[in-house]
Amino acid sequence: MSIYLSGALWVLGAAVISAVLVVITRRFGSDEVGEKNLGTGGSVFSIVAGLHAVLAAFVLISLFDSANSTEDQVQKEANALVAVNWSADSLPEPAKTKVDELIRDYVSIVVRDEWPRMREGENVGNEGWLTLNQLRDTIASAAPDGDWPQDRKAEAANQLWEVYQARQQRLDAADNGVNPVVWLALLIGTGLSLLFPYLFRGPTLVSQLLITVTLTSTLVLLLFAIYQLQNPFDGGVLIPSDAFSSAVDRLS
Repeated sequence: MSIYLSGALWVLGAAVISAVLVVITRRFGSDEVGEKNLGTGGSVFSIVAGLHAVLAAFVLISLFDSANSTEDQVQKEANALVAVNWSADSLPEPAKTKVDELIRDYVSIVVRDEWPRMREGENVGNEGWLTLNQLRDTIASAAPDGDWPQDRKAEAANQLWEVYQARQQRLDAADNGVNPVVWLALLIGTGLSLLFPYLFRGPTLVSQLLITVTLTSTLVLLLFAIYQLQNPFDGGVLIPSDAFSSAVDRLS
């Protein structure tokens, strides 16, 4: 099921449920109670809805920024791997060949093993880190002759550090998501915001239906968007591993 269809079903289901509840409350509720609640509940509703809107907007903006940053880090990690390979091209054998093999092994681990696990929110394990450690040791143990090869060795080490940093940020982004406390606040805020329209009546059934269904659809859509954006490697973001696949084609 596509994300668009899934989101539409979420909103449609919530809209139908809210419409049914409006009809039930108007059928069996008291007009007098609704009129009394209209005056006293309006100010409370404004405060609750305002706070909830601020929280939802803050979470959405944070997730958008995180997704964009993570995509940049993925590209940076792949580019740094290519730079390591190019810099290590001046190393003597067998270090030169070993670096090339380890980089290809690392890309294979990231694409084949880590990406599916990140989509599921699972721990990726230590295989990738161990491969990078072998790569670091191989570069460090190489003994190039001359100033130029020495400079290229230093550049390879510097680029490998960029790989380490970008990798850590990628894994952090896959593990973060939305804090359970924030989810609790979002759900409670949504529930309270949806409760108020049932405490007082609109002038007509149609007007109350329009207000309640619009409010419910909007809040549910916000929750759906937050849910889809919380893991940049799955859901609505779905950052692909294409950067690493492209990196292999650029290796010398």
